[in-house]
Amino acid sequence: MAGIDGPEGRGGRRILITGIAGTLAGRLALKLEADDRVDYVGGVDLAQPSMDLRRTEFVRADLRNPLVAKVIDSTRVDTIVHMSLIAEPGSAGGRSRMKELNVIGTMQLMGAAQKAPQVRRVVMRSTTAVYGSHYRDPALFREDHQSRQVPRSGYTADVTEVEGYARGFGRRRPDVDLTVLRFANFIGPDIETPMTRYLSLPVLPTILGYDPRLQLCHTDDAVEILYRATMDSHPGIFNVASPGVIYLSQAARMLGRPTVPIPAGLAGTVTSVLKPASGIDFTGEQLPLLQFGRVADVSRATAEFGYTPAFTTKEALADFIAAGRVEPLVSHEAVERVETMLGNVVSSVLRRVS
Repeated sequence: MAGIDGPEGRGGRRILITGIAGTLAGRLALKLEADDRVDYVGGVDLAQPSMDLRRTEFVRADLRNPLVAKVIDSTRVDTIVHMSLIAEPGSAGGRSRMKELNVIGTMQLMGAAQKAPQVRRVVMRSTTAVYGSHYRDPALFREDHQSRQVPRSGYTADVTEVEGYARGFGRRRPDVDLTVLRFANFIGPDIETPMTRYLSLPVLPTILGYDPRLQLCHTDDAVEILYRATMDSHPGIFNVASPGVIYLSQAARMLGRPTVPIPAGLAGTVTSVLKPASGIDFTGEQLPLLQFGRVADVSRATAEFGYTPAFTTKEALADFIAAGRVEPLVSHEAVERVETMLGNVVSSVLRRVS
């Protein structure tokens, strides 16, 4: 459906972005504001936008409220970009409210979009977390792969359910372009996530006996893919990430951070202890990422969008460090010495316990 001109086939594009308070949503809005093909940009959220937006109309609204349909009708948007996906229970005010905002909010939004005849494109931000992390996982997750375990709670369960609502919408409105973008963990100079906070710790807790492969997505590349999905026709599901991987041990050395191995059974307790001081909000179903890692095949997105990310995973991490987000504490050699010392201490404690 390339060439959407507006709700009545004339004029410029009219676009509504949910979760406009978020960093990526704000940056996307700025990029759309600068595009002469766009007549209107609206942003929906319960919080004020974090970016200095000029042309974007901010609408304070709760997606869980059926009145969101009135927002879509009154703004006469032809495109909806759903960016309102919360990964941290703490930022939502608790796990129950997080689930409501993610799942009920998406359900209401899709229901409203279904009834809006002028809507011709829906873009949804999702995550590679839908694949989970398991020791029997494939080396690369393709878009048609399923998680080894059915998620029953937490962020992964929310995302799985949210994607289900989107696919249901796509079946009921086959005339609408539906694009689902499954992003790897975001990193960059301008975004804060559980992953960036974890990588900023002075000592990185790791899972004893494991060195997972990490795949990241630089925010610059994420915004570019979101922009292309919004302005042009790219229906389907796509994995989006920076090319290549980095092992957690390699990341620690680049960061100048020693690691301390923690037995898998104690990992949840350690993150709970760290949370008040660090703000890290890794939930139970996310911890396996630090054990088994997760890597997605991005070849489909590269071919469909005609875009090669500007940053590899290693370069994305290097840019995060260069921006001053993390100040290396020690040299690589010192990291190795500290890791050896901490490993000996943990081994000694484990022997005494056993």
